[in-house]
Amino acid sequence: MGFYQRRILPTFLDKMTNQPELNELRLEQLASARGQLLEIGFGTGLNAAYYPREIERVVALDSNPGVERLARKRIEATPVPIEFMLGAGERLPFENGTFDTVVTTLVLCSVSDVASALAEIRRVLAPGGRYLMLEHGLADDAKVQKWQRRLNPLNRAVLGGCNLDRPTTELVTAAGFRFDSLRQFYADGPPRFAGFTTLGAAAAT
Repeated sequence: MGFYQRRILPTFLDKMTNQPELNELRLEQLASARGQLLEIGFGTGLNAAYYPREIERVVALDSNPGVERLARKRIEATPVPIEFMLGAGERLPFENGTFDTVVTTLVLCSVSDVASALAEIRRVLAPGGRYLMLEHGLADDAKVQKWQRRLNPLNRAVLGGCNLDRPTTELVTAAGFRFDSLRQFYADGPPRFAGFTTLGAAAAT
């Protein structure tokens, strides 16, 4: 992992994704979180302020050591117990059925093997557990999709492997989940090629 990804990218993404509309969606996404919680792709900790106080414990996992400096500040400012760990979503170091809730926020776009990451999420969820997601991905408009595919190589290079054109809901259902709630829309702030958003809660089938 190079200097740009460790030192520049975390600060850039922190500023880019710390926006009022997105923070409102974080609050909505996390409202039903409970029990033992795993967040994959914790990043700089922008979700920390929105965890319900009823959560017993959060394990905050991220693959980039460069995010930890900013993440620690937010961890210290929240009353919810949060343990930060370095690790990859494709290889979770936890026993089967460990967590009541698993969270990803703008993460499925950039994991190297999304099918493996989703399989791991399903594995570590306890019976009756829920997967809460807030993601961007492949749009529902063919014209927007063309621009997503044209711009994807540049987007990946600049934003640490972030893909614009992953079919989020198809990937999640193919991994053995069913959605209890699902909302898809174009976010107001980003351009349409980057703003097709999926907000959902899913359980293993």
